[in-house]
Amino acid sequence: MRPYKFIISGGGTGGHIYPAIAIANALKQRFPDAVFLFVGAKDRMEMEKVPQAGYPIRGLWISGFQRGQWIKNLLIPFKLLSSFFTAFRLLRSFRPDVAIGTGGYASAPLLRMASLIGVPSLIQEQNGYAGVTNTLLGRHVQTICVAYDRMDRFFPAKKLVLTGNPVRRDLVGQLPERAKALDYFDLKHLTGKVLLVLGGSLGARRINEFVASRLAYFARQDLTLIWQCGPAYFEANKSLSGPGLVIVPFIQDMAMAYAAADVVISRSGALSVSELCLVGKPVIFVPSPNVAEDHQTKNAQALASKEAAIMIAETDLERTFDTVFAALFNDPQQQKALSEAIKACARPEATEAIVTEIQKLINR
Repeated sequence: MRPYKFIISGGGTGGHIYPAIAIANALKQRFPDAVFLFVGAKDRMEMEKVPQAGYPIRGLWISGFQRGQWIKNLLIPFKLLSSFFTAFRLLRSFRPDVAIGTGGYASAPLLRMASLIGVPSLIQEQNGYAGVTNTLLGRHVQTICVAYDRMDRFFPAKKLVLTGNPVRRDLVGQLPERAKALDYFDLKHLTGKVLLVLGGSLGARRINEFVASRLAYFARQDLTLIWQCGPAYFEANKSLSGPGLVIVPFIQDMAMAYAAADVVISRSGALSVSELCLVGKPVIFVPSPNVAEDHQTKNAQALASKEAAIMIAETDLERTFDTVFAALFNDPQQQKALSEAIKACARPEATEAIVTEIQKLINR
């Protein structure tokens, strides 16, 4: 019998890419001989991150609507036609058993074409407010794996399976030893506490500006700061490096980052929330206000209402951050309570549950 073949698409941001890679890794464990092909959007970060994870990827000429860029938007119909044609050729030559989408522009032509030619298809929606691409695809795929209740607002109820969000395999179970994690960041002689700041895989402008303005305040707290500022913001901030400050554009090994951290400041995208639940770190969420239906705020509020995290709106950073942060950072009991409460919200079995749904499609 020939090995199973899986074609996977998801990209644009880490919130789509890393769930796709997590699903591929879990499929590889269950089906060691399986063959994989990823499909992404040319010039987006998946074209770098997927090969780094050990998988081949092909790029489509596609992009979304860009406000104020009407000349570029004129190309969208031609990009769609090109992408549908390329997706058709890839599907016919690769002959996958299942097509899998995790959101992003490139998954639209691939999954739609897969459904048209009879390839069993599944999508995974990370957020409580479904993205445009997945909402459109939901009518055509066989299975829709979701992380939140009440997703029948966006998708046919009979196709929904509540699984949770897939996360990186190295975050399920025991994190690396703290000493090893500190050595990873060249902090092996550190004796104090560590603050980890994350703005998402691409970075967050407002968080970066705020952290830069608070470096003197953090220095007075006697802490070490590991700051993932994002590739687009690294040049502007790298000169700030000094004792007790580690600035990086991107953290490749997030298990090491979480193992090193005592407290985390983070955006509250679906993937970040799922990861932080698993690793059980006390966290201050600063939701991005620039997302559909303000779903990051809803993600953070859901945990804050259970006393599993602290949320500070961007507009409140200047007014409340110093007091809230100092109270948390200097209170081991509050850190422990937040850590235990957020870990109780984790779904460590999510990735395996999604793989089981994919296997059901094969068995059909």
